[in-house]
Amino acid sequence: MMNAEPPATRYPDVDGLSRELARQVAAELSAAVASRGEAALVVSGGRSPIKFFEQLRAQPLDWSRVRILPADERWVDPSNQASNERLIRDVLLKDAAASARFTGLKNDAPTPDLGAAPAWQAVADAPRPFDVVVLGIGDDGHTASLFPGSPNLAAALDPRAAAACVGMISPTAPQARLSLNLAALLDSRRIVILITGESKWLTYSAACGPGAEAQMPVRAVLRQRRVPVDVVWSP
Repeated sequence: MMNAEPPATRYPDVDGLSRELARQVAAELSAAVASRGEAALVVSGGRSPIKFFEQLRAQPLDWSRVRILPADERWVDPSNQASNERLIRDVLLKDAAASARFTGLKNDAPTPDLGAAPAWQAVADAPRPFDVVVLGIGDDGHTASLFPGSPNLAAALDPRAAAACVGMISPTAPQARLSLNLAALLDSRRIVILITGESKWLTYSAACGPGAEAQMPVRAVLRQRRVPVDVVWSP
């Protein structure tokens, strides 16, 4: 029996959503630092989290004890405009958050499949369970870089798999991607799915309906019972 879909909290605009989510995430990271001495935040790239990053980076907490990791990465140089690492460094790791510790997924391997093991080795020592994982949804129902139709998708969504990175193929360029697998994403205390715009809302609504997880991989996150999932949305 699957979970009912997580109810979505609607905000009137992206600015309000970003301010409130930044406040919540900062409070959770602060609590983790206070209780365990360190915290870990996993974030996705793309346009949707930019305002959230701008709000979060100004939050007052001991950022030097916070580890930040990408949920996925395009297999491009970190200086490339398409790189999630570049986005995180350019937008989030500024102001108060400049002292946070960041570990990227891109390495010198020629392909994501070959780079998956060393990428996971680089990030596996981050505090786990991750304190907060912030994900988005693509118009095709992917989350992180878990794309429908990708050759490695079944392995990436296997609930019995060990936490790891996995090479993935995007249907649009740049195609080569690396992603945390479902087991890694669920090794967390809280997952937030951040949605902006009407088209993403329609995608979320479709993902909440019947259908295979392989058709819309975000369903694997929405339907699981292990980790609390909060969905936040603004038009």
